[in-house]
Amino acid sequence: MDWGAIFSNAAVELISPTTAAYALAALGLAIHFGYTGLLNFGQAGFMAIGAYGYAISTLSFGFPVWASVLVGIGASVIFALILGIPTLRLRADYLAIVTIAAAEIVRLLFTTNTFEPLTGSANGLSGYKGGFAALNPIPPGTYGFGPFEYNAYDWWLRIVAWSVVVLACLFTWQIMRSPWGRVIKGIREDEDAVRALGKNVYFYKMQSLILGGVFGTIAGMIFVLPRAVVPSNYQTSLTFFVYAILLLGGAATILGPVIGSMVFWVLLSFFSGFIARAVEAGWLPFMSSIQAGQLRFILVGVAIMLIVIYRPQGIFGNKKELAFVK
Repeated sequence: MDWGAIFSNAAVELISPTTAAYALAALGLAIHFGYTGLLNFGQAGFMAIGAYGYAISTLSFGFPVWASVLVGIGASVIFALILGIPTLRLRADYLAIVTIAAAEIVRLLFTTNTFEPLTGSANGLSGYKGGFAALNPIPPGTYGFGPFEYNAYDWWLRIVAWSVVVLACLFTWQIMRSPWGRVIKGIREDEDAVRALGKNVYFYKMQSLILGGVFGTIAGMIFVLPRAVVPSNYQTSLTFFVYAILLLGGAATILGPVIGSMVFWVLLSFFSGFIARAVEAGWLPFMSSIQAGQLRFILVGVAIMLIVIYRPQGIFGNKKELAFVK
């Protein structure tokens, strides 16, 4: 058993673009669920819109990076309005039903052959990274040490991804300390009381839904920069992973989604490497390689369950927020 390789591969996930993308998507859910009390189960839909908005704008229309980003953000705002206008005046469970269905509709629209010239159907899209790579100021070469040794593009992607996460955390921290943030947290606790004070609860909920959705959209763009855009990546399980990360770090916290994403992906990578090598070594003779690949999710789930049992408010959460999460 090569423990060095296992721990090395797990350590890589600490600063990977995927970890950054999930952290940003979880921060968007923290605004929705942790701070406002909105049960959004369609964050995968926002991520898909961001990914396809960026890729299609670049490939089909030749937009520069900044314009492609704006197209994705604009599409996510429209998507949030479509979701929120008919549901935000209703109970939270209606929003949950609509968002999970809407995210699946978005994924299936990108999969259908009708829009294949734009979306690539089930095969997805690739070849849209040239504009982003052209902005790279790092000279060609390989930099770093140990498991953190990458080429210039990989470092550029990590620097941009984590810079965006840091800026999003600072922005969220600032607005949650503002009067707007206090209204949002008041809606979470008792929206009737906030409404009695003369605040337009529906309007504030819509703002929260749009803001958290924009975070998810930008996360979707970061998520596809090291890989191709494939519709199968945006299934409902993606939203469940983001919720697991959110609850792991703390639902109504700033750093919780970031640390939760790091812990989640490090654990997933560790168990993936451990199980694969255990099968090769004959430690699990009763299990095929396909079954072993699914076992990692079971082990990560057990690890998250233990953390939730012994630290139910999350790593950075506090007991004041626990009553709402329950």
